[in-house]
Parts: sequence; structure tokens; C-alpha cells
Amino acid sequence: MERYAWVLDFLPAGRSTDRVPHKEPIAIAVGQDELKLLEVVLRPGTTLEPLTRLDLTPPEGSQVPPPPVDHVRRRIGFPELTTASRSELPHALEGIVRASPERFLKFFNEAPALSRRFHMLELLPGIGKKTMWEVIEERRKKPFASFEEIETRTRLRTPILSVVERIEKELSGEDEKYRLFVPR
Repeated sequence: MERYAWVLDFLPAGRSTDRVPHKEPIAIAVGQDELKLLEVVLRPGTTLEPLTRLDLTPPEGSQVPPPPVDHVRRRIGFPELTTASRSELPHALEGIVRASPERFLKFFNEAPALSRRFHMLELLPGIGKKTMWEVIEERRKKPFASFEEIETRTRLRTPILSVVERIEKELSGEDEKYRLFVPR
């Protein structure tokens, strides 16, 4: 269960494909911890902006999440994202990566080889053999403490964007063989 989710799109009258007699406001969101794509039903009268962070967990002793969330309707697949939510997804993912850098830095500091010829780091966009070896050599000297440190100690100039692109690829189902950040 996701604790927090970042709003990708707000649909005040629900989806046009819903066959519900009364339309309820919903948000298309991405979970912060497990990176699940969610459809969240909101309380009537709610308005939200994209990239708003929602609390999905009920307060202790309650079964109901705090406003403006009524309940999480379901987990959705990438093809069910609206056009607006697809365009906001990279921005939300960047916010998630920046909000918990230690989680993603751990990948750069601990990613193993998958075989004698292929390393897990190479699954990130922008990392080829030379950059991969630089990252490995530098992390042997001292673990990376920040994304800025990766940028200054290696030739990889956009480590956050590399992670964001990889997460997007995993969410879209483009790479079913390897999952680095999004659980199956």
C-alpha cells in the first residue's frame, strides 16, 4: 500500500469512460514508495493541481484517509494514463527521486553485474561501458553521497534524469526482463 502519491492529472467529473450514474472527482497519481500508478477518488468539491502530494493513509484509529482523498479506487496500467498525466509523469518522478535521494543513490553505490559482460548500471539511459566503469571505480574509492557528487566524479551529467527515464520505461512495460525500481 502506498503511503503518499503525487497527482499527475485531476479529473473533476471522473473519466469520460466511467459508467457511473454520478461522476466523482478523481486523480490519476503515482505512488511515492512503490511507484504504482493509481486512480484515487477524491471528496466532492475537491480541486487539485498536478504534482500535489496526497496522503493516502488513514490516521491512526481510522479507516478513512485524510481529505481530500476518499479512497484509492484501483491500480492502473500505463496505457490508462491520460495525455496530461503522461506529460506530468517525468516531473512527478523527478520530485520523488529528489525527495528520497538515498533510495536511488543506493542503486549507484550497490548495483551488481548481471553477467560477465553486462552490468546493472548499463540499464540506465545515458550509461555505456565507459561511464559504467567510471561509476564503479569512483564508488570503490568512496560511496556517492549525492547526485551532484556523481556528476562531478563521473562523466554522467544527469543521474536523476537517467533514473527518471528508467522508471518511466519500467512503468510503460518496455523492459519486462529487468526491474530496477518498479516492482512487478
